[in-house]
Amino acid sequence: MEKINKIIIADSQFLVVEALKSLIVSDNNYALVGIASTKNDLLKLLQSSSAELLITDFATVDFDGLDDLKTIKLKNPLLTILILTNTISKQEFADLNRVGIKNIIYKTSDKDEIFSAIESTLKSRKYYSDEILDLFLDLSDSKNSSEDSKTLTPSEIEIVKLIADGLTTKEIAARRNISYHTVNTHRKNIFRKMEVSNASELIMIAIKAGWIDNIEYYI
Repeated sequence: MEKINKIIIADSQFLVVEALKSLIVSDNNYALVGIASTKNDLLKLLQSSSAELLITDFATVDFDGLDDLKTIKLKNPLLTILILTNTISKQEFADLNRVGIKNIIYKTSDKDEIFSAIESTLKSRKYYSDEILDLFLDLSDSKNSSEDSKTLTPSEIEIVKLIADGLTTKEIAARRNISYHTVNTHRKNIFRKMEVSNASELIMIAIKAGWIDNIEYYI
């Protein structure tokens, strides 16, 4: 009799969670033991279950940083982690590898690729989407990864503009039609990439980069 592998999903995007849940319960080799949309919920699930696999998008859960995933791995040595993401920067890719996570696929992956990634992760074998491999090869060829760490995505730049407009995290979430936790994670990533500690420093960088008009800001 084949072993049934226990899986936890940690993601705050409803449609993604529902799709993953449908895939997992359709296969008798897997058992879905819990779904978490916050870090606190995830930690409770890890304490109450003996899951072998965590499927998560670090950008949609309120992790304080990628080191949270490292801590989870250290406290749960039998747990494997598969990252399922919409987008990833070279710096984030490097940081994930630094904390020992080498299983990353995009949310655009089809059913077969998702199951291949799940199996590889459970067997402690590396697995990357083809697009992720391209990123890895590009990263290996580049000596200037620090420059990329200061490059924001279009979504992050839009959030910077809303921060400059004085909107709170809750108001930005409502404006962008995304969760509070997603905005909070974006804020932390933006501050980390720009190496700033407050909104005023961030806004000055945004003005210099041309993301916002300095005249409009000071008026």
